Amino acid sequence: MTVDDTVRTGDDRSALRIELDRHGDQYRTEFQRLSDELHATKPIAWNDTHGGYWFVSGNQELFDTARRADVLSNDDDPYGERKGYTGISIPSPPIEVRQRMAGGPGALGGQFLGMDPPAQRHYRNALNPYLSPAAVARWQPVIDEITRAALDEVIETGRIDFVDHLANVVPAVLTMAMLGFPMNDYETYVEPIHAAVYTKPGTPEMERINAQQIEMGMRSFGYISDIRTNPRPGLVNALINAEITGRKPSDMDILGTVGLLLGGGFDTTTALTAHALEWLSENPGQRARLIAEWDELRDSATEEFLRYYTPAPGDGRTVAMDAEIHGVQFKEGDRLWLSWAMANRDEKVFENPHEVQLDRKGNRHASFGLGVHRCIGSNVARATFKTMLKAVLDRMPDFVCDPDGAVHYDTVGVINGLKHLPATFTPGPRLGAGLVETIDRLQEVVDEQRLAEPVTVKKEAARLSE
Repeated sequence: MTVDDTVRTGDDRSALRIELDRHGDQYRTEFQRLSDELHATKPIAWNDTHGGYWFVSGNQELFDTARRADVLSNDDDPYGERKGYTGISIPSPPIEVRQRMAGGPGALGGQFLGMDPPAQRHYRNALNPYLSPAAVARWQPVIDEITRAALDEVIETGRIDFVDHLANVVPAVLTMAMLGFPMNDYETYVEPIHAAVYTKPGTPEMERINAQQIEMGMRSFGYISDIRTNPRPGLVNALINAEITGRKPSDMDILGTVGLLLGGGFDTTTALTAHALEWLSENPGQRARLIAEWDELRDSATEEFLRYYTPAPGDGRTVAMDAEIHGVQFKEGDRLWLSWAMANRDEKVFENPHEVQLDRKGNRHASFGLGVHRCIGSNVARATFKTMLKAVLDRMPDFVCDPDGAVHYDTVGVINGLKHLPATFTPGPRLGAGLVETIDRLQEVVDEQRLAEPVTVKKEAARLSE
């Protein structure tokens, strides 16, 4: 990245110009230096990469910008039916991908993160009863049991890949159950979802991943159609019965939202868990402290790992009207990036921002976003992360990650995660059935107890029997 020292004046982009490829290696390897440099010189900058867009990194600047729903639009309009805006990804996916996810001309669209109110609000209202703290608490016995079974698969060997054997598994199985999809089909989705975010855009490998995504979409489309014909509780059933701006969503509309829920449910919690475990391996004294003071540090440590590692580093927007924010003139049609990750490292808000402090107080991070588009799955993420972390600390307290075997994502422009994180530990005893048998048993529990009903219908937690 290059930053000049010109004074910021009006809408003169040359005075704010930087060149920072968020999908490049420098963004990942020099993130701390880049954050400090931008915060000190250009907390709002004009980034000349990927067609040019505003880059908001300062914490206060981001807070004040992200909450301007009148100025910023998430709308993805690949058929040019409104203003032709291009959604939240910078660079935007190929037009054929965007059109496929939009469901065709005239459709309601399904990626509600790529919508503006009122349609976006209607989607969220339909899903909120399934994702509130009380609703997620009903799933806690299921989360516990999936986590137990995943660790039992490797506990006697003394070896684990925390990504492959744990962090990829638990969020995926849970997400499938909450959707109303077959829990044992989670493996069909895991690799295409992760690869779509760690593969650099515009590469031949991404073309192969796009093909896998189409196959995955067809599988989901079949499940959606089956749930419409043979209703069963879950997020998909909620979408089928939702009313979005006076209309019922089609199967293609629902497919878009399912894609969003799968991506958010699978990859972000996976990334957070892997990074936290890697850090705890590198800091055994802090790991011992977390084990000893779990009840006191559980929540603050969770928020600190969220702040420091920010699984989803940012989101794009389109400027929907001319406006001035923090002295910068934005023009209608400009593209803009909200860097949650860099805002979380602003020393004006966070003391020693590049250090993990397990007991950090007043941690007002932006890792779940801000404003009307704040992450709808934050309660699920927190519960799943805490469960997996506690289980590892209880059953593998002396784990040591292999730094040579750790493989970080090629690009962290979309998700800041790891492909692999191998570790060794002192072997321990199994506590129950293996993963396949456990998932089959849990599927019976989910079906018989109608666990995927909204909290407004069912408040009781899952009852598991041996």
